[in-house]
Amino acid sequence: MSMMEALQTDPRARDVFAAHGMGCIGCMGVSMESIEDGARMHGIDPNTVLSELNNLPSLVDNRAE
Repeated sequence: MSMMEALQTDPRARDVFAAHGMGCIGCMGVSMESIEDGARMHGIDPNTVLSELNNLPSLVDNRAE
């Protein structure tokens, strides 16, 4: 998944990227670069970033009806 796809899926991905010093919003490669490649370019373990993205609380309201 590209970093742009992650941001389009959940805008809070920006907070995860920013917490790791990944200033992805202003980068031209954001639409083509994978999350893994972006993390590696910043010297970050891609699994750490992916884990944090996967653990973002769902935006869907899962209340019992």
